[in-house]
Amino acid sequence: MISRIETVAVIGAGYMGGGIAQSLAAAGLPVTLADASAEATQRNYERLLNEADEFERAGLYPEGSAKRICANLRTAPSIEEAVRSVDFIEEAVPEVPAIKEKVFAEICSAARPDAIIGTNTSTLPVRTLAPFVTNPERFLTVHFSNPAPFIPGVELVCGEATDPSIVPVVKEMLARAGRSGAEVADAPGFVLNRLQYVLLKEANSIVEEGIASAGDVDTIVRSTFGFRLPFFGPFAIADMAGLDVYANCFKTFEDAFGDRMRTPELLEKLVAAGHYGAKTGEGFTGKYAPDQLAKLIAYRNKAYAGMLNLLQELGPAPLATP
Repeated sequence: MISRIETVAVIGAGYMGGGIAQSLAAAGLPVTLADASAEATQRNYERLLNEADEFERAGLYPEGSAKRICANLRTAPSIEEAVRSVDFIEEAVPEVPAIKEKVFAEICSAARPDAIIGTNTSTLPVRTLAPFVTNPERFLTVHFSNPAPFIPGVELVCGEATDPSIVPVVKEMLARAGRSGAEVADAPGFVLNRLQYVLLKEANSIVEEGIASAGDVDTIVRSTFGFRLPFFGPFAIADMAGLDVYANCFKTFEDAFGDRMRTPELLEKLVAAGHYGAKTGEGFTGKYAPDQLAKLIAYRNKAYAGMLNLLQELGPAPLATP
């Protein structure tokens, strides 16, 4: 296996694949782009260069980014030509196994046997796609989020055959592009979409039960707990609030909704052991040093005040109104 990724091919030049290619090219990586046809590839290539110019003029990209993308992004007339000599290949075609199978066959027919192959699937387990790949030890999910030029988190999912030594190689490449790779077990939906879809499902239930309108649910999510999420995940938020508080609140949910909302076993064990989060020095996210709580609260307050100022500066999103 290679120890450092120096060249990349992105297969699938649509919105997701194009954004991934743009992001990696902006980081200085030579990226070759290919789609279903040479015409589609060229059309998307021109779109990406125009977008890069627009993003830079709007202040969304640092100065010089468009020039760097133009210098590092090229096209190939076919998938085979695009992947022939690169270190890393990212597949970003539609979420249809039959399409992915065909594309992986084309990739594997021409790629080097040591080239790392990633898939941008958002829900399909690695184990369902690995049979389409020769040398599956070099295959894993590398799941970027939409829009790829601006979302920094990337899910990394290994299959049963994946050589774990390729994970730090991919992480290092992502770090060069200002992205953070998080390792996730091979389960349908992984973490991102499992959480996102559960939230959407519960939000639908709230609307269907007449508890709140869709608009009011969105307002509550983005202006309360969603307001915290750019800075802290659910475990860190619970640690700061107090796990004893969460355990008491879960009793209300369990009484109302039964096993679907029963107190999580991990939470019960922590509370039973006297670990209530930051205020007792230990919680979901580990142990807190004695002086860490004051620093954490100061960071939290600064982060939330900064977010409020940003939202006031941007104004409301131009969403549809009921």
